[in-house]
Amino acid sequence: MTSRNQNEISRRRLLGRAVNGALLGSGLHFSRVASAAQSADFGVNKNSAPSTLKITDIRACTIAGNERFIYPIVRIDTNQGVSGLGEAFVLSSAEQVLMYKSLLIGRNPLQMEPILQSVRRFANQEASAGYSAIDIALHDIAGKVYGVPVWRLLGNKLRDRVRIYCDTLGSEDPKVYGAHMLERKEAGYTFFKMDLYTSLVAGKPGAVHRDGAATEKGLGYLGEIIAGVRDAIGWDQPLAADHFGNITVNDAIRYARSFEKYQLAWAEDMVPCTDWQGLKTIKQATTTPLNTGEYAFGLKEGFRPLLDNRAVDLIHPDVTGCGGLLELRRIAEYADMCQIPMTLHLCNSPVAQVAAIHAAAVMMNFLVLEFHAVECEFWSDLVKGPGRPVVEAGYMSVPDAPGLGVEMNEEVVRKHLTGRDMSGQATISGYFEPTTKFDLPIFGGRSSVPGPQDWRNRY
Repeated sequence: MTSRNQNEISRRRLLGRAVNGALLGSGLHFSRVASAAQSADFGVNKNSAPSTLKITDIRACTIAGNERFIYPIVRIDTNQGVSGLGEAFVLSSAEQVLMYKSLLIGRNPLQMEPILQSVRRFANQEASAGYSAIDIALHDIAGKVYGVPVWRLLGNKLRDRVRIYCDTLGSEDPKVYGAHMLERKEAGYTFFKMDLYTSLVAGKPGAVHRDGAATEKGLGYLGEIIAGVRDAIGWDQPLAADHFGNITVNDAIRYARSFEKYQLAWAEDMVPCTDWQGLKTIKQATTTPLNTGEYAFGLKEGFRPLLDNRAVDLIHPDVTGCGGLLELRRIAEYADMCQIPMTLHLCNSPVAQVAAIHAAAVMMNFLVLEFHAVECEFWSDLVKGPGRPVVEAGYMSVPDAPGLGVEMNEEVVRKHLTGRDMSGQATISGYFEPTTKFDLPIFGGRSSVPGPQDWRNRY
């Protein structure tokens, strides 16, 4: 075997270990590459020794974004100056990440899967944001230490840029809605989604039943709104629809059938994603494609029932809620085997957006990624770095910098901090301030300050 082939095999083995979170010695090739690639701007210690890396702290901040959205950002710090950013789902709070602090302190962040295993036993469909945010932050650290972008830890890059669809709030006037969406097209977007709340037609006589679902007359009015958008952007453009209200399976069938003439790219979340039987019933009754999954957690728990039963035409996971990057990769691979396209939900900050971009870069079955901050002028400025996500002609570029490729822009972030989550409850305020109240175990596992005979040391 030639020296060149031996080196290539060795390189592949090291990459595989990186993906699995194995420990690498400081003298290995990747550590030298990391030293050359990393910069002080990203908080990376150029003398980082992966084998002695330890998590020392977890901190957070909460950003008030566009519309009503709140961005819960977390930062995992280490003993070597390398930090990783993560983000939880917008409907959650930073506390849902910090409660796992005692399970992480003192552990090597490169032991990614063992760490995630210890956290996952406390994660479920209702509590997935913390697990997801930790996964993202650990990937950011690993990429920085090994000197590779996060997509390299996930697989092979299949695309240099990722197609974006812009989510757009609605109007009850079809012409106004159409003009608003036309602005999106003129800005360069090539994929569109419209909010189609039943409430848009609630003011019209006879349009809505007492139970809140649209009557046949109301569905006609909703159709006029879709037609107004179609007339504005073109009937050949991919257009999806979302937010129909709390409707039953039978009502969803009526809605979906009434939408068939408008050839939607998909109708989203017509009934809860946990009701795969209901979704399959709707799918079998209409030609309107169905999409769901933004609230689903885990391949085994949330997505496999949808995929195994062919209950939908597309799936729509969110990296901040589905379980993070490793889990999103598993979901995508399984969906690809089932020949189901991946559309990615996202309404968070640039941290989560760039994490989703890394994931999309390696997916065989990727279709499009959501962008839900078109009107937020400061959104991209919340971060700095070569991976800073910016829309260019309807696409966002895939970063090649180590880790996620972004760091928080402290000056801008401080202007938009909030102490409330989306439900209005008090949450973490301040800019990555100490979180000592989370030092003691909450779920069990290891204490931050173990005693001499603390059984938790086995971690």
